[in-house]
Amino acid sequence: MRNLYAARLMTYRPGLETRQRILAATQELLSEGGLEATTLKAICGRAGILPGSFYNLFDSKEQAIVSVIGDAINAVDPHPHGEETDTLADLVEAYVRFVAGRPDLARIYLLLAVSGALTDENLGNRFIKHHRARTKRFLQARLRDDPGLDPVEAERQIEALLAALNGYALASLLDRTFDLNDHAMRLLEERVP
Repeated sequence: MRNLYAARLMTYRPGLETRQRILAATQELLSEGGLEATTLKAICGRAGILPGSFYNLFDSKEQAIVSVIGDAINAVDPHPHGEETDTLADLVEAYVRFVAGRPDLARIYLLLAVSGALTDENLGNRFIKHHRARTKRFLQARLRDDPGLDPVEAERQIEALLAALNGYALASLLDRTFDLNDHAMRLLEERVP
């Protein structure tokens, strides 16, 4: 049994290694030059692969970009596997850590969410799915924090909170003097009792 597992691992290892090289190249290019520098040709060149190898693992350049951003978001997530023990404050702090800690990727995330998702249906569907999952997670935390709260009212609060956080993130990316953490924490205290 162990030999069968080792044989399968050896079969998948090149694909996993190629995927990691693609994601590392995509992250480097995004950090260095933004979306404009992150072309399929540049990703493949940086990763040392041919386009066919790229398309064996990703459907599009945007899929690789969204994967990089998702990995960065998960890196600051208090419970990335959804143990459902985080508080609303934990989730807001994780959002602030992502935006403040990775402004390059936060900028691209917002850019793709606003412009890319409006013109690319597949990308739009991914962002809608992500938004719904985030809303659900924040809502569950809100209801854990206040079990007596009406779920409809709690969801309204969460939608408003997420919209405000996205606006604050944009403001902080445009104005380096904007204190995202202070605004986010005050929003949490004032708007979500």
